[in-house]
Amino acid sequence: MTMRKLSIGVMGFIVAAILSLPAVARAEDQPHMQAALDAMKQAQEHLQQAEHDKGGHREKALMHLKAAIAQVEAGMKHDTKHEGKGKKDDMSDMKH
Repeated sequence: MTMRKLSIGVMGFIVAAILSLPAVARAEDQPHMQAALDAMKQAQEHLQQAEHDKGGHREKALMHLKAAIAQVEAGMKHDTKHEGKGKKDDMSDMKH
């Protein structure tokens, strides 16, 4: 391997490591959101491994979990320092 290729590989690794730092910090600052995210991802894995004879309910649960995971990830990325600090979640648009 040439020195140039090695340097490019090392730089790529460093950039990836730096980009991952804010995500780690957010997870540490939001332990409940991270715990919920981890639990949903584990539930998703279990449902994916479950038998497929559930009358479509397993697939529907997977679809809802995927959407919920996306919402939690979006919430964790949202910077509450700039908008609505301390504001409670507005769930008025949720369909029951």
